[in-house]
Amino acid sequence: MGRDTRNGTILAVALGAILAGVAVTPTAQADEEPRAVPDLGPNVSVFDPSMSNAEIQSEVDAVFRQQETSQFGNGRQAFLFAPGEYDVDVNVGYYTQVSGLGAHPDDVTINGAVHVEADWFQGNATHNFWRAAENLSVNPTGGSDRWAVSQAAPYRRMHVRGDLQLDDGGWSSGGFMADTLVDGTVRSGSQQQWLSRNTDWGAWQGSNWNMVFVGAENAPSGDFPNPPYTRVDTTPVHREKPFLYVDDNGDYQVFVPALRTDTSGVSWADGTADGESLSIEDFHVVLPGQGSAEINAALESGRHLLITPGIYDLDDTLRITEPDTVVLGLGLATFVPRNGVTAVEVADVPGVKVAGVLIDAGEENSELLMEVGPEGSSADHSDNPISLHDVFFRIGGSHVGRATTSLVINSHDVIGDHLWLWRGDHGSGIGWNQNTADTGLVVNGDDATMYGLFVEHYQKTQTIWNGERGRTYFYQNEMPYDPPNQDAWMDGDTRGYAAYQVADSVTEHQAWGLGAYCFFNANPGVVAERAFDVPESPGVRFTHMVAVSLGGGTGAIEHIINDTGGPANAQNTVANLVAYP
Repeated sequence: MGRDTRNGTILAVALGAILAGVAVTPTAQADEEPRAVPDLGPNVSVFDPSMSNAEIQSEVDAVFRQQETSQFGNGRQAFLFAPGEYDVDVNVGYYTQVSGLGAHPDDVTINGAVHVEADWFQGNATHNFWRAAENLSVNPTGGSDRWAVSQAAPYRRMHVRGDLQLDDGGWSSGGFMADTLVDGTVRSGSQQQWLSRNTDWGAWQGSNWNMVFVGAENAPSGDFPNPPYTRVDTTPVHREKPFLYVDDNGDYQVFVPALRTDTSGVSWADGTADGESLSIEDFHVVLPGQGSAEINAALESGRHLLITPGIYDLDDTLRITEPDTVVLGLGLATFVPRNGVTAVEVADVPGVKVAGVLIDAGEENSELLMEVGPEGSSADHSDNPISLHDVFFRIGGSHVGRATTSLVINSHDVIGDHLWLWRGDHGSGIGWNQNTADTGLVVNGDDATMYGLFVEHYQKTQTIWNGERGRTYFYQNEMPYDPPNQDAWMDGDTRGYAAYQVADSVTEHQAWGLGAYCFFNANPGVVAERAFDVPESPGVRFTHMVAVSLGGGTGAIEHIINDTGGPANAQNTVANLVAYP
């Protein structure tokens, strides 16, 4: 697909109008119907090849200066590149999404870079959260690009025509890559852990504690724990994240990829992937300033949601009740529930997709931030699952936030495709009695599958799995840093709480590539009895686990799983276990 040169003037005028935040219907030629160009709000920049590279670079640089160090700021931004080539350097700061508007990643080519650095933090990338690159190709200057990130920084549907470096010389704690082709070598550097799903590359170099490859062509050889590689040849069931694009007629569409089973490599290798295109006219475009009533009215009328970059205060729960509803956020669009409400509820209906949103707990405690399916959900969704893509939760950091549980999944067959559930360990409103939160994730539904599950710092059991036949491909956890003493952090008679617990009633559960870390800096004498707590059942199997006592042994994890493996402590900071049982 290329730019529609026959109507290039119309498209350029329309895109320029979007940059100004104006909704425009261009004048049609005699043989055409008028085109509706959506108003994407004040925080979306749409670039077209008719614009000068200098003009684009100036705008990109101005946003980066604002967002480079704005870890808990209010800025939200999306840069959307229409099909064509650009000679620009896009340095991606906080709450910034860079995406191509082509149907195929190679429809948009950046000659330069789309990169993340850690210059602002002296090379330490462990705070480089909340940003994204999607659906474009890069010809990197000098042959190598950099994506030095940690959690909540997805790299999706990308084509790098060179090498890719995942650190910036200091520590890094990522990360997630999916549906991505790298022609050269991926160098993980200091990355503590990483999930690569449905990827392909010339080579992979590097390892640290937990590197997981699912459906990855040309995954590196070697066996856990030396090096700590976990390979799963094919991805059993998944759906790629929906994305916004402009078709050959200049019309905006959202592409919804089809459900796929037993796959490896990128979905677009032989052309456009299988799926369905939805007209932007079927979406309610959520703009800054809109509230729960207006958004819910759109959902009740059967509209999909395209949420433009911004922070949205919710005084009522957003209720997604129609099958196949798409909720797609741009630029880390953020929901803040007020007065203790649940931010989002999804009915027990098939095919709902929620993607690209951050739910940031409000000051008044919410018992729950998001629920997928009401309690007692029982429908079989195996043919058309509910899926969650790049859905992130935050409790504290930008302000005091409180939530008892972040996410409960009651529906069957749900797919989680990159989730970060984070009780903040730094920023504003942080403290054992301030940003209170018991549990990150509870899975009650059967046959749920998680790819890239990150759950950190909750004060009780962090992930609780009650459903049968659950599967997790990559798990990353840090226990809470701040228990003031052992007595304050006890699960009955057990020291501390598990990072991941499978209920005693479960007979089948599988997990691959799991890491749990402790850093009890408030009181290094605190001990967690075990990282993973599971029933003794032949159908419950965990493969490749690591426990780490960070900071050279600041606190201890006594056992890796049940009473097996470990310890990880000051004398033995890294402990590995190949399999259980």
